[in-house]
Amino acid sequence: MRAALTSLALFCKVVDNFGDIGICWRLARQLQQEHGIEVTLWVDDLLSFQRLCPEVRPELAVQHINGIRIQHWRDQLGVFTPEQIADIVIEFFACDIPPGYINAMAQCAVTPVWFNLEGLSAEAWVEGCHALSSPHGSLPLTKYFFFPGFNANTGGLLLEADLVSRRQQFQQQPGEREQFLARLGVTPAEMAALTVSLFCYPHAPVAELLSAWEQQEQALTCLVPEGVASDSVSAFLGQSARAGCSATRGALTLRVIPFLPQQDYDRLLWSCDCNFVRGEDSFVRAQWAGRAFIWHIYPQDENLHHVKLKAFLRCHSAQTDSLTALSLGWNQVSPVKLSQVWSEFQAELPKIALLSADWQRQMQLHGDLASNLLKFAQTVRKSAAI
Repeated sequence: MRAALTSLALFCKVVDNFGDIGICWRLARQLQQEHGIEVTLWVDDLLSFQRLCPEVRPELAVQHINGIRIQHWRDQLGVFTPEQIADIVIEFFACDIPPGYINAMAQCAVTPVWFNLEGLSAEAWVEGCHALSSPHGSLPLTKYFFFPGFNANTGGLLLEADLVSRRQQFQQQPGEREQFLARLGVTPAEMAALTVSLFCYPHAPVAELLSAWEQQEQALTCLVPEGVASDSVSAFLGQSARAGCSATRGALTLRVIPFLPQQDYDRLLWSCDCNFVRGEDSFVRAQWAGRAFIWHIYPQDENLHHVKLKAFLRCHSAQTDSLTALSLGWNQVSPVKLSQVWSEFQAELPKIALLSADWQRQMQLHGDLASNLLKFAQTVRKSAAI
C-alpha cells in the first residue's frame, strides 16, 4: 500500500463572508508552496473569494491560481470516480462534502485520509477532541477531527514558514510602512498619529468607540476597509463610506481604505499600533503582527461565543487588565465605558507589544497547522498500511 500523500481536496462553504475562505485559501497556498501538495479548493462563493484574491474570476467553474485548482462548488450533486479522489480530503468546519465524492472515496484502493478541520478555540474540551476518529455509518471510511489551537495538544495555528521574518523586515525597514500607507491614501500627518485598523461585525459598538477616540487628547487615525461598519462610518463621515473618504472630528481622523487582498491586509496589521479584528482569519493574523489587537468574535446562539472569548483571554499571555476589559466591552459581554477603558489600554500599548512577542514565540513552539496536519495524515496512512 502506498504511503505517499501528494494530492489534497479542500472543501469550503462560505458562512462568515471572508473568514472561511480566508483560512482555506491561506492553507491551500501553504500546502502547495511549502509542501508541494497538489491542491484542489472547492468553494461555493467565488464573489467573497474574489475580495480576498482579485485574480479569482467568479464566472469560471474551474480556474488555476498560484498553482492551485479552484473548483466552484455549486451543488451537492455529481458522480465521481476513484481516480478523481485526492489522497487527503478536508471538509472545513463540517461543511458536508458531496455524497458522490464520499462514495468514490470508499471505492479507492487506498483509502484517502479524511479530515474535518474545525474552528479555532481555546476551550479546554478541544484538546480532548483533537485527532479523534469517527467511522462512517455505512461506508469503510474514517473521518478525523483536527482542531487548530494554542497548545501542543492541538493542531497549532496557520503560519507560513517565512511570515515572521517578512513581518520583521517590513517593520524594521525604513520607509516601508510609509510607502504602503501612502498607497492607501493615508497622509503623512495621519501616519504620525496613533494608528488603528478597524475590522468588525456590524453589531459592534463602533459609534461609541469613535466618540471615545474623538474626545481624547492624542491624535488618532482609524483605517477601516470599505464595507466594514458602514452605518457608523457613514454617520461619522456625513456621507457614504466609500474608499478614499475621510473626515476629522476632534482628535480622530477616520479614513476608509479599499478592501485589501490578504497579503496587503497583513501589511496593514503590521503598520498599525493596534488592530481590531474579527472572526478567525484576521484574529490569527493579528497575533503574528506583533501588535496589540482586540478580537470581535463571531456571534453564536445563547451567547456561546462569550465562553469562547473568555477562554482565549485566559490563555493569551499578552493580556493586560485593560485589554481584557476592552475586549469584553467591545464584545458586549460586560458593560464598560469604552472611553475610560480605551485610555487605560492605550497607555499599555508598549507593554502589550512586548508581551505579544513572547506569545508568538510560545505559539511557534507548537509547529504550524499545515505541517501538523500533514504529519498526522502521514501517521494515519502508515497505520493503515500495517
